[in-house]
Amino acid sequence: MSQPLGCDAVAVPAGIGPGLMARLPRVGCVYEDVDGARWWWIVPADSDVALEWPAPAFYAAGAVVPGARRSPSLIHCPPAEGGVPGVPYTPPIPLYLALCRVTGTTPGWSRAVRA
Repeated sequence: MSQPLGCDAVAVPAGIGPGLMARLPRVGCVYEDVDGARWWWIVPADSDVALEWPAPAFYAAGAVVPGARRSPSLIHCPPAEGGVPGVPYTPPIPLYLALCRVTGTTPGWSRAVRA
């Protein structure tokens, strides 16, 4: 699978992973921690620019899993289309909005601006 845009990752607690997946129109590669505590969604590099990912999400530039002794396990891979491998990325804006919805967080651009 090619990664033309570089890659970062957004981690969420495993308990909300299936709910997020059900809300997304397209899902790229998703990995699970060795201990099963978090799901890691692969997004294009710099998907944190101008976005405040809501807690309990963790944004990992370069898709580096901190403190990992072993590589996470792949739990979802996008299907190939017409013989062409799927794109590894989950679109970051739909992921962000779904995560905001699941966590009850107002998206950053919808919050009141303070002077």
